[in-house]
Amino acid sequence: MQIHVRTDHTIHGTEELTNDVAATVTSVLGRFEQHLTRIEAHLSDENGQKAGGDDIKCVLEVRPAGRQPMAVTHHAGSVSQAVRGASDKMRNALATTYDKITSHR
Repeated sequence: MQIHVRTDHTIHGTEELTNDVAATVTSVLGRFEQHLTRIEAHLSDENGQKAGGDDIKCVLEVRPAGRQPMAVTHHAGSVSQAVRGASDKMRNALATTYDKITSHR
């Protein structure tokens, strides 16, 4: 499973940030690792340099093997909260999808 982190011009895409995002995503979505070929995390600050509330956006896109890509979005006050929120949403979406497949067999 490949994890790619993309950032806009207001969030600096450091190696530390990439490692933190990968660790969070892997810990939350690890149960589905055998089903996923690629995960992309798109991070952006919607207010730019202005101070604001929940202005950090994380769009998490996963590519399940043999299935259509899935994406979720989460807004939060920090990058780590946005990544965790999007990961939790994706875990729920994947659980729903794969639990339906398993129950139909």
